[in-house]
Amino acid sequence: MKKAKPVFRAVIQATYKENFAFRSNMAVSLIVQPIYFLVQYSIWRAVFQVHDTVSGFTFKTMLFYFAVSSLLGFLNWDDADGTLQRLVQNGKFITFQLRPIHHLYYAFFQKVGHRILAFWVELVPILGFYLLFGIKPIPARPFWAIISVALSFILAFLINYTIGTMAFWLVKTNGIRRAVLVFKDVCSGIFLPLTLFPEAIQKVLFFLPFQFISYVPARVFMGSYELAGITLSIPQIVGLQAIMVLITYLLNRLVWYFGIRRFTGVGA
Repeated sequence: MKKAKPVFRAVIQATYKENFAFRSNMAVSLIVQPIYFLVQYSIWRAVFQVHDTVSGFTFKTMLFYFAVSSLLGFLNWDDADGTLQRLVQNGKFITFQLRPIHHLYYAFFQKVGHRILAFWVELVPILGFYLLFGIKPIPARPFWAIISVALSFILAFLINYTIGTMAFWLVKTNGIRRAVLVFKDVCSGIFLPLTLFPEAIQKVLFFLPFQFISYVPARVFMGSYELAGITLSIPQIVGLQAIMVLITYLLNRLVWYFGIRRFTGVGA
């Protein structure tokens, strides 16, 4: 592990420098996100003119939720699935089999380097935009919020990376991969708080890992958690989030085991 630390640091630095040259691509979100937020603002303002609360949310807490979930979206974004797919399909993945570092960890620290750059290119300006609307995404319980965001960061990567392993079985995975990613985003609560779904769907979502990417950390920021009629304390839901990260990691290793056997079994 001590020998691996310099490698991880080098991967982070190299990824940061490489993407710094293309930071203008990230800056596009500075146009898209404010427009998306203004649309959400207009829709929910109209809704709350009729209702004081919706599924326990007031207009103010709804805006707070969307602000936090969008910031989490910027922080958690990665292309681990697409990158792994391209490496497998063009044959370059075989070079990682000869390297001293496992590709899973290499890809993770690539994400770290990329998101460090995104922090000041995307997150800080968007945060300033939210402040103009009086939205201050300050967590009710900072300690647990930091842990929850870190777990969300890891879980989002593990899920995307696991999706990318479909390339070991399928020649073309773009369509399936995009469908799965959209399903993941909907079920994570990025577009809508999960409590707005019918109760039957909420019960299903409670047992899926996706809520822990966006909905759970956003609720931790708000200081309370409730889904499908189940109310948990902040330490309890963060603990459950940690367990889900472990389960997803083990699932990823299992899928990887069978995927790499297939990859090497066809002559790679």
